[in-house]
Amino acid sequence: MGAKFKDLEFQEYEPQEMERRIRELREDLSRRRTVREFSDRPVSREIIAECLRVAGSAPSGANGQPWHFVAVSDPDLKRRIRLAAEAEEQRFYRERAPKEWLKALEPLGTNQHKPFLETAPWLIVVFVQRYGLTADDTRYKHYYASESVGLASGFLLAALHRAGLASLTHTPAPMSFLKDVLGRPDNERPFMIVVAGYPAAEAQVPDIRRKSLDDIATFL
Repeated sequence: MGAKFKDLEFQEYEPQEMERRIRELREDLSRRRTVREFSDRPVSREIIAECLRVAGSAPSGANGQPWHFVAVSDPDLKRRIRLAAEAEEQRFYRERAPKEWLKALEPLGTNQHKPFLETAPWLIVVFVQRYGLTADDTRYKHYYASESVGLASGFLLAALHRAGLASLTHTPAPMSFLKDVLGRPDNERPFMIVVAGYPAAEAQVPDIRRKSLDDIATFL
């Protein structure tokens, strides 16, 4: 039996209005920066829930929606995540990371210490589902799962910024400890941690520049 269809809800704008809207979005998102110094100021669950609803609207292969978001505000869980992440990061910086990688990270001031994992009010752990499960536990394939979850994660970062919050993507390697700490099922693997909250009053970010349009795009 084929899928049901409905009329497309599409909003068209005059070219001048199109330019205004996309310029406004570009200017807003261009202010988004990765933050490593967070305030412990609380953020309501409903704001995070709305941001997750935005993330859940991302496109996905065959509409499989192969993602699950675990939003953590519990202090004990955040501490467990921090301790486990810092243990992996310490091994990364001391043993695993190639010199070229460490040299690339050096201007950003990153290291194995991750206090933001406890300080920020929310850790959103993004999981990718390698396969789906029906109500009777029958497996079905997810297509382009990693690409789909990457798109959803981008939607999430944009939503957090639009809400007036700072964010940080954190990917300790390996991340398997997150499954154990958060009790996730076998068909899921951790994709990234998105740290979310208000920036600390004294927060600073590296003085870096984005590539120009000519560097990132070709028109043919």
